[in-house]
Amino acid sequence: MLGLSKFVAIAAIAVSSAAAARAQGVTSATKPFSLGISGGASIPTGDLAQYTNTGYNVGGHVGLGTPVLPISFRGDVNYDNFGAKGSGNSNYHVWSYTANAVYEVPTMTGIRPYVIGGVGGFTPGASYTSGNTTVSANSGTKFGFDVGGGLTIPLSGFNAFVEARYNHFNNDGGGSTSFVPITFGIMF
Repeated sequence: MLGLSKFVAIAAIAVSSAAAARAQGVTSATKPFSLGISGGASIPTGDLAQYTNTGYNVGGHVGLGTPVLPISFRGDVNYDNFGAKGSGNSNYHVWSYTANAVYEVPTMTGIRPYVIGGVGGFTPGASYTSGNTTVSANSGTKFGFDVGGGLTIPLSGFNAFVEARYNHFNNDGGGSTSFVPITFGIMF
């Protein structure tokens, strides 16, 4: 009987240690406030893919963590730029301002997958260069959404992330604009 009680005690310690390690991993990985930057490729889809090539994106991020929950919140300001097909002198760009919820999938490893989605404003525009003159026009802010997923990679003192998000908004004259930025970023 003494052997069985030692086994039960060891098993209880092992289970509680694993649970504590898992809780500590999720809690210590989520900061209450973080700032970040990102950049990468932006792939046009739908109507936008007919007129533009793959472009680039840059972004700034503010994260608000909830240490006891796997859900956090992130505000993003992104700039996506696409070169027009058949013309090296014009481009199409989109400024986006989105509020997102981020659900981190609980894991026992350091790398954490997540799902992200939100809503916000998208301000599309175009520019054309002729000689030394550049003409730019924006068409007003449109309401839209984004949804995607990524991986958080904890590093020493900060987190890196890789993600892809589908962005979509409707245009004034019909049709829609959609694109998928694939980004690499860091959050401090």
